[in-house]
Amino acid sequence: MRSSGFEPISVEIFNNRLKKVTWLVIGVIITLVLRLWILQIINGPKYRVQSENNRIHLQVIPPFRGMIFGRDGDLLVDNRPSYDLYVIPEDIQNRAELLTGFQRLIGLDPKGIEQKLKSVSRKRPFEPVLLKNKMSRDELAVIETNLFNLPGAMIQVRPQRHYFFGKFASHVVGYLGEISESQLRSGNYPENRPGDFIGKYGVEMKWQNALNGIRGGEQVEVDAAGRKLQVITRKPPVPGANIRLTIHKELQHLAEKSLKNKRGAIVAMDSNNGEILALASSPTFDPNLFIGGIAKNEWKKIVTGNDYPLQNRAIAGLYPPGSVFKIVVALAGLEEGVIDPKEEFFCNGQFYFGDRFYRCWKKEGHGHVALHKALVESCDVYFYNIGLRLGVKKIAQYAKSFGLGKKPDFDLGGDSAGLIPTKGWKSKRWGTPWHAGETVSLSIGQSYLLVTPLQMVQLIAAIYNGGHLYQPKIIQRVGENEKELYRFSPTMTGKIRTKPEYLEHIRRALYGVVNDPHGTGQKARVDGVMVAGKTGTAQVVKLDLEKNYEKEEDIPYQFRDHAWFVANAEVDRAANLALAIIIEHGGHGASTAAPIAKELIQAYFKTGR
Repeated sequence: MRSSGFEPISVEIFNNRLKKVTWLVIGVIITLVLRLWILQIINGPKYRVQSENNRIHLQVIPPFRGMIFGRDGDLLVDNRPSYDLYVIPEDIQNRAELLTGFQRLIGLDPKGIEQKLKSVSRKRPFEPVLLKNKMSRDELAVIETNLFNLPGAMIQVRPQRHYFFGKFASHVVGYLGEISESQLRSGNYPENRPGDFIGKYGVEMKWQNALNGIRGGEQVEVDAAGRKLQVITRKPPVPGANIRLTIHKELQHLAEKSLKNKRGAIVAMDSNNGEILALASSPTFDPNLFIGGIAKNEWKKIVTGNDYPLQNRAIAGLYPPGSVFKIVVALAGLEEGVIDPKEEFFCNGQFYFGDRFYRCWKKEGHGHVALHKALVESCDVYFYNIGLRLGVKKIAQYAKSFGLGKKPDFDLGGDSAGLIPTKGWKSKRWGTPWHAGETVSLSIGQSYLLVTPLQMVQLIAAIYNGGHLYQPKIIQRVGENEKELYRFSPTMTGKIRTKPEYLEHIRRALYGVVNDPHGTGQKARVDGVMVAGKTGTAQVVKLDLEKNYEKEEDIPYQFRDHAWFVANAEVDRAANLALAIIIEHGGHGASTAAPIAKELIQAYFKTGR
């Protein structure tokens, strides 16, 4: 008979397997509970934030940059909307696919995008990275239409700088450029982030933090494709402060027009307080080229060309002052008592000293010359004699009292100090002693002497405002009403210590330069306006005397003299216009620079202040 029931061995095997399954199930349950505990308790806050980030985007609202106005309220620089393409690295699902999409849709270079993403995405994965600014209407439409296929991409409307008159006052207002990594790390730009454009030159750079404003932001709910659903919270941006310049628009326009196709600079200043009314440097540049980043070929053309358009010649260009420096030597001679205004020297066109002779600009000479005639007709021989009597030490001392040899402390910065040579300077610089013959050259504004047009306008202004050296300023006001950050006020930086009668001697002579029959500056004369000035012809190189250049046009351009003219014009004491004009390789100041001064003076007193 067959027995029923399980065999003992089978039961034992079943029980063993059951135990194993039971323990396996218990282990799985413990693992799941442990994992849930880690996810919910330990990492819960972290994943909660990530979840919110997937649903809510923080979008920056860039502020409107402050506008820039002329002295009479003329708008020079404002902002226009720019549609910019950004990508959020953390939201990118397939980088290769995204880059291919950008290339196919609007022609962006994948390598360039990859380079940008590598440089910032690891450090700031949730911060938008700028890929292209100032998109065209067609590009904007294409991206908007395909945005759902471009996870991580987003479009922001950002204010973009617009320079109304292109090249107008470009060396004053400056331009913008993308902020660099080193600038971000410096801590000097607390309101800026990668991709922002900041001031790189002129007013835009000097007043960057005031113009920039404070960014705002939005918490925006988006769907899986990144489309905006609603704005949850919003903090509005604070616009930057507006700036009003001291620039006289009409005078600035005329100054720049006068320098067209020339190299040089013009500075016009109110003699009574230091306000800059015009500051022009040529060649110039269009700051609109820098909006959104300048093309490499354009930048190369600017920085490698011989014209150096980014150099502000008005405040940083260094030139020998030529005969304009005779003003300083004449005042020094009077103050030191080495000359009497009536004392005469004879000029036959040559001056022998040591083993060589020095020429006067007038080959046949000026005959018997006293101080007044020496300045009016710019006699070199007269000043050779005065310079030797004074010596290099005294000449340097009086030059420095006029602010030469040091920076004028211009409120935009970037100004040069120039150079006032002395015995000590030459010994230290060249290791050789100073020779008396160098004093002869120094006395007519040559030798190692270097000045800027900004310094020259200070010099002529000081002669007519009682000897006061005012700090040149080009900012009239920053901000308005209760948010005003700065307001212009005259600031004296020095005072020429001299007797009033000596200043009067110089003034009468400079008036004669323009108004006497033999004055060298007659082409600056303006009916109804009291104009005084001084011409200057600054030698660039010593020409080979054996060569015979019958005409000035025969001299190679790069060897031609620079043309100077400084002037002070007034209708009454309340309206004093100081001018300094330099035309590089322009030849004689009398024929090249003085007529420009006449046009500027006529325009200024016709249009009023």
